[in-house]
Amino acid sequence: MNSNSLVSIADISKDEILDLLDRARYFEEHPNSKILDGRIVATLFFEPSTRTRLSFETAVNRLGGRIIGFSDPGTSSSVKGETLKDTIKMVSNYADLIVMRHHLEGAARYATEVTEIPVINAGDGANQHPSQTMLDLYSIYKTQGRLTDLTITMVGDLKYGRTVHSLLMAMKYFKPRFNFVAAKELAMPQEYKDFCDAEGIEYTETADFSPEVINSSDIIYMTRVQRERFTDPMEYERVKDLYTLHNAMLGDSRPNLRILHPLPRVNEIDTDVDDNPKAYYFEQARNGLFARQAIITRALGINVK
Repeated sequence: MNSNSLVSIADISKDEILDLLDRARYFEEHPNSKILDGRIVATLFFEPSTRTRLSFETAVNRLGGRIIGFSDPGTSSSVKGETLKDTIKMVSNYADLIVMRHHLEGAARYATEVTEIPVINAGDGANQHPSQTMLDLYSIYKTQGRLTDLTITMVGDLKYGRTVHSLLMAMKYFKPRFNFVAAKELAMPQEYKDFCDAEGIEYTETADFSPEVINSSDIIYMTRVQRERFTDPMEYERVKDLYTLHNAMLGDSRPNLRILHPLPRVNEIDTDVDDNPKAYYFEQARNGLFARQAIITRALGINVK
């Protein structure tokens, strides 16, 4: 595994996270440069994506690099039966860096084992999404002025939601308090609660998205119930509409509260929230450009200051 790969947020230290946040801040101030001139980045999206793929590709373009790859696996040789190993090894002949999204958990880790060039995990099944985590951390830091001693409420699909899994793991360095709000079918998996216990992280678990929970939060992280993760359509129908955040629910919330969402949303945040200054999900998506510029330059071993 190339030491500059980023497969899981657990692969990097607190100092490396802080360095990436510093890089992101630099790129917000200096979004355009030619520091990737002559570099080629391959974006291999075996699973549909809009925001993640476009923000990675925009990051490369703004840094002066070139993009190859695909956004539809139906246009790749995988439809002819080519193995993931062979695809990765072939692409490694042409690119300096691979950005990959795959529906199978562990696919990104496997990719690092068959290539010497760095790999960035752009999401593998319900497992990890570390670049989303970095833009989430950057958004939290920008809106709160700190990462330490915050109460973060995660709502919705905590079972399959790779964004909340990655964020939970990254926050271990910053003494968070978590509220996990989910139906029992979509509760935070035991392994992540065990992680909190091992790291001394406080958390509560409830199915009630109550005023007490909302009004005690610094961050509310809403998630979409992901139809594509369900094998039982009836189970999806039972839980898809359980939690919707409305503007009226925010009347007594903390002044510093910010609402995050990895997007796309369906109906878990009503559009009447959009004009509330506490809504931050569109700005959060914009921060993805700077965070991914930071991750790309780290992966390629490029100093930015």
